[in-house]
Amino acid sequence: MTDSTASADSPTEVVGKFIACIEAKDLDGAAAHVSDDVYYDNVPVGDMTGPDAMKEFLSGLTKGDGPVEFEVVRQTATGNTVMNERVDRFHTGSGRLIELPVMGIFEVNDGLITFWRDYFDNGMFMRQIKG
Repeated sequence: MTDSTASADSPTEVVGKFIACIEAKDLDGAAAHVSDDVYYDNVPVGDMTGPDAMKEFLSGLTKGDGPVEFEVVRQTATGNTVMNERVDRFHTGSGRLIELPVMGIFEVNDGLITFWRDYFDNGMFMRQIKG
């Protein structure tokens, strides 16, 4: 699912390219940066395994007319683990802007994301959805 240059990228670069694909609403491109058995745990919502399940979930964030932005506020990496504090912004189908502070953890092995966990306040999300 990846090209031969991906393994030369650092874990931070892999995560950066993955986020850039999501922001571009290129879910196939994002999937190219994850392993076939990627584990994605969206803590308040639930977990899933595999790029297809991840793409299906992310499609809900990218279907709005407006831009998608994962603003990385702080980021650190140790070995194959990348942790970032972000503000994720996306538009609902009705055009409402959702802004969520998020804490993300990624593990990158052999140039691919094998683990992704995001923490955020689901109450804050639901309040914004309801207006």
